[in-house]
Amino acid sequence: MGQLSKAIADAIRASDETPGAIAAGAGVARSQLSRLLSGERGLSADTIERLAAYLKLEIVIRPKRGARKGR
Repeated sequence: MGQLSKAIADAIRASDETPGAIAAGAGVARSQLSRLLSGERGLSADTIERLAAYLKLEIVIRPKRGARKGR
């Protein structure tokens, strides 16, 4: 499981809402959350964005420290 999927799974587990309520509120299938929470598979970028927005999480992408620009 990637870092983003793990962060979303951790936020779902820490939430006061049930996974079913989170899935409904974010407009994603409950089965997707079940597979995520069981570690069976990760999520698409679109699903991560929907869940992050519902859970009021901010996704930040930035260059790694010491990374060179370009190739």
